[in-house]
Amino acid sequence: MEQISELRKKILSAPDSPGVYLMRDFLGRVIYIGKANSLKKRLLSYLGRGLSSKTTALMSKASDVEFKLTANEAMALLLEFKLIHEFNPRYNISLKDDKSFPWVRISREEFPSIQVTRKKNDAAARYLGPYTNTKLLKNALKIIRLEFAYRSCRRLPKQSCIYQEINLCPAPCIGKISYQEYKRRMDNIILILEGKGDLLIHKLAKSMRDKSGAGDFEAAARMRDQIIILSRMFAQPDGSSCKNELEELKRSLNLKNLPSRIEGFDISNISGKQAAGAMVSFYNGQADKNNYRRFRIKTFAGIDDYKMLAEVVRRRYRRLLEEKKALPDLLLIDGGKGHLLTAVGELKALNLHIPLVSIAKEKENIYCWQPDSGDTTLNSTLLKLELSVVSPELNLIRRIRDEAHRFALSYHHILRKKALIGR
Repeated sequence: MEQISELRKKILSAPDSPGVYLMRDFLGRVIYIGKANSLKKRLLSYLGRGLSSKTTALMSKASDVEFKLTANEAMALLLEFKLIHEFNPRYNISLKDDKSFPWVRISREEFPSIQVTRKKNDAAARYLGPYTNTKLLKNALKIIRLEFAYRSCRRLPKQSCIYQEINLCPAPCIGKISYQEYKRRMDNIILILEGKGDLLIHKLAKSMRDKSGAGDFEAAARMRDQIIILSRMFAQPDGSSCKNELEELKRSLNLKNLPSRIEGFDISNISGKQAAGAMVSFYNGQADKNNYRRFRIKTFAGIDDYKMLAEVVRRRYRRLLEEKKALPDLLLIDGGKGHLLTAVGELKALNLHIPLVSIAKEKENIYCWQPDSGDTTLNSTLLKLELSVVSPELNLIRRIRDEAHRFALSYHHILRKKALIGR
């Protein structure tokens, strides 16, 4: 009963985030691997009634559960694929024997094409899989294709198509890409589809250093951008990695305390209409959705991100002071130097001394501001940081920034919908 009780505690503490979970027996062996858009909701279902005989048998053997978070459910699918093939869990469906699951087909040509199929009827092609969900697999391929464009036509045409115009195909049909470059790209895509994004990140980081050392800064910049995209796709902030990220963030920002509670802000609007602010809360490196907050801009109408951000920051921390609630250890602002200094000005007006960090959207310049009780200017404690593109602290900053942006955008869409229907 003690083992079941500990398992129940872990399930109850599961994050409300997409990812993969690994069930282990009392010997520590992985006996089941699953994915979910919300690990909390999926795992809580194992504690309900009316479970199938298979699930009941699984829970009678399970003693522990491990979480691995991902950027979204599509990336969870790729990680699930990798882990199932690595551990071959006893209670997982035998994917290899079931022909109803999707595969990725890669043709054997000079410039291979990629398709999703349920039939392995081409002896000359290479197949990756099977995967457990066709829709998620197609979503994963869409995400991958944005950064690693590939050919998807069955036959190589004699002229380019719409996919080349929207940068989703490198157009080998008209000689826009060399055989060597296309092969490197396909090798990278295969690593991603096999759930080996971490391996690819290290491979690209080495190539980036080599290109930079050789003076090929344009190629190095392209690889840097690919590393940024991959880091977002394959971030797996489990307990140990989250602790490492927080410790590295404390060191890089020269903080006095570990930033256990971080609150991130973003503004979303189109031409000033339905302007919305959002705040996300991260505790110990993981999203704490119960403490997310949404802000409809009230005191300003027009296009001015700085005034909107000032209102949101002012309202958030004035309320915390009035209610005498705990303050965060660090604030993260989605924006550049100007956005950071705007937030600093609001904190100073409230006589609050909370460190801040900001990250710009495009070049990802990082600025940090440290409170100083004797400081009378905004700029005197403002620093620009140079962080490695594969550093753990930058992964955490990106993760919070991306979540704040997602949450702000979702609220903006709600406000637009209400405006359209007149509510």
